[in-house]
Amino acid sequence: MTRNYILILAASLLFLASCGHDEHGKHEEAKYTVTTPIKKDTLVFHEYVCQIHAIQHIELRALEKGYLQNIYVDEGQLVKKGKLMFQIMPMIYQAETERAEAEVKFAEIEYLNTKSLADSNIVSANELALNKARLDKAKAEVSLAKAHLGFTKISAPFDGIMDRFHVRLGSLVDEGELLTTLSDNSKMWVYFNVPEAEYLDYVMRSKSDTPLKVKLQMANNRLFPESGKVETIEADFNNETGNIAFRAIFNNPDGILRHGETGNILMPVTLHDALLIPQKATFEILDKKYVFVVDDAGIVKSREIKVGTEMPHLYAVTHGLQENDKILVDGLRKVKNNQQIKYGFVKQQQILAQLNDLHAE
Repeated sequence: MTRNYILILAASLLFLASCGHDEHGKHEEAKYTVTTPIKKDTLVFHEYVCQIHAIQHIELRALEKGYLQNIYVDEGQLVKKGKLMFQIMPMIYQAETERAEAEVKFAEIEYLNTKSLADSNIVSANELALNKARLDKAKAEVSLAKAHLGFTKISAPFDGIMDRFHVRLGSLVDEGELLTTLSDNSKMWVYFNVPEAEYLDYVMRSKSDTPLKVKLQMANNRLFPESGKVETIEADFNNETGNIAFRAIFNNPDGILRHGETGNILMPVTLHDALLIPQKATFEILDKKYVFVVDDAGIVKSREIKVGTEMPHLYAVTHGLQENDKILVDGLRKVKNNQQIKYGFVKQQQILAQLNDLHAE
């Protein structure tokens, strides 16, 4: 009996000790981190989907009908201006040229004989003028025949890159049939659509004659090494989308960009006296953003905010906060509205440095 009593008593003491420890743990309050917004001029980039076009991109078509006799280039080849690319069989056009030249010789002999007779007053001046007209017509026929003969050779009108062939050697091509396309990729035109409100912001702050410089994010999410310049804006808005098209030009010295590519234009915008807070200090309820504001007594109160611009780890707040407000940074799911908490203040720069370190890892 005595031994059992001692065991029961020891177990009871252990139980009471553990309960006391739990109660102590429950009463121990957590300490939260708060910070304040930062007000500063900030450079952000507005992002727009874009289409990339070669500064010159043309279709090469046959100007005469005939069999494709020779192809002197290859698909994807860089060709120089004046390089002979295609040859349509020229025999018919060569024969027509020779016939026209023979007609000129005949008309010229006839004209000289008539002129000799006219000088001797044997034939009238009208007869001489008629023969002169026949000679001029024959010469015009030669020029036309030579033009048709020249059209059997198709040369590059500028330096560019060949696209794929739409015909093959020996094909019978019709007048106007597409042979291939040629792109001058030394410079690229990049088109992107800007909403009306952002267009108005742009034109109202663009008081300088210096073109706005923009960046191009390629499809692999890497930045194109060359900066571009906004050159022109279209005249009219698209009534269906409410957008207007901008065009930027980029030098393409290494030929990285090709006609038809896509990407994103990054347009720099300076936010003056932007009020910045960490994204992690916010939470959402029904598509509205809130923060917990902590007063001097440590009372937590939720407050709705309006976000103007989103940046990596940051929001630029337009309404709902002041520069001296203290906002809760961590433990947002552990606190309730009007709850009193203990907190420690941390500068926002330290919080952002930690977030950037985590992102780099």
